[in-house]
Parts: sequence; structure tokens; C-alpha cells
Amino acid sequence: MYDHIGVRVKDLARAARFYEALLAPLGHVAGSKGEGYAGFGPQGKPAFWIHLDKRPAGCHIAFHAKDRAAVDAFHAAGVKAGGRDNGAPGLRLDYGPTYYAAFILDADGNNLEAVCMK
Repeated sequence: MYDHIGVRVKDLARAARFYEALLAPLGHVAGSKGEGYAGFGPQGKPAFWIHLDKRPAGCHIAFHAKDRAAVDAFHAAGVKAGGRDNGAPGLRLDYGPTYYAAFILDADGNNLEAVCMK
């Protein structure tokens, strides 16, 4: 769980399209938008922000998924939206006996994870 997260992106329009597609399977939508930024999250409560910035990007963010099917859909949506596979959906037994996750790299090199502990 987190309050909010902000990441730097080099192309705001491209990143906004990518995150809108990637986060839809987890029930998140595009929210606030403005000159140089966009926010995503539950309807009316954006908590994940992207900001136009030419400096190098690089972070890891784990999004909660309600079930394993949502993790699978997150991964498929991320690849379809132009992300690179960084770990197919599956159990990560070295993290825990029920740690089911998938990883996607966005166009700016941010490592994005969806995880379900069921």
C-alpha cells in the first residue's frame, strides 16, 4: 500500500496511454491531467503520478492485485501496450509461498509489478 508515487517519464502522452492500459485490469483509471503531469488510481483518487522530465528514470513499483487473474491481465495489458516483459506471471517462492507476481518494464525503464498474495 502507498499514499502516492511519482515517476519521471520522457514522453507524457505515450506514458499516459501505456499506464491507462496497464492499470485498467487492476481497476485503476486515468484521473487528473495537466501541463506536464497525469494521475491514475481509483476513480476520483489518483495516487500514481507521472511527470514529464528528461532526467533518467528508474524505479520499482508494486501494485496490489485482487487475484491471480488480475496479475495475468496486468502482464498481458502491459506487453500489449508496449511494455517489455521483465518476469512472466507466476509464483515467486523465494519471496513467499503465495507470492504471485508479474513484472513489466515501461518505455522509460521503470520496473512495474502486480502482486497477489493469495
